[in-house]
Amino acid sequence: MPARKKAAAPAGRGSKAKYTDKQKRQAEHIEKGYEERGVTEDEAEARAWATVNKMTGGGKKPGGSGVGKKVNKAPARKGGRKGGAASAARPKAARKASAKKAAATRKRRRS
Repeated sequence: MPARKKAAAPAGRGSKAKYTDKQKRQAEHIEKGYEERGVTEDEAEARAWATVNKMTGGGKKPGGSGVGKKVNKAPARKGGRKGGAASAARPKAARKASAKKAAATRKRRRS
């Protein structure tokens, strides 16, 4: 009976050493947006890094998998477009009241 091969140790997860400062800032910004929508902190962080990875293909620093790849901005645009669905489902009167309240707040904060 042949000897079984040992399973290789899983690759380390969570190291952001190969990501540029810009990628880290992008992930922070995306994470903040998810948290404002009510997503838990851990889930927001995971989604943010998934978005950055989808956009850039991985870390852009030498040795990272995203080096030399073009940036795809479609995943970031998708997140921005998805945000409007909830408000579109609300009645016109509710949207109008919300818009009036927002305008009053902006006016109040300007002066």
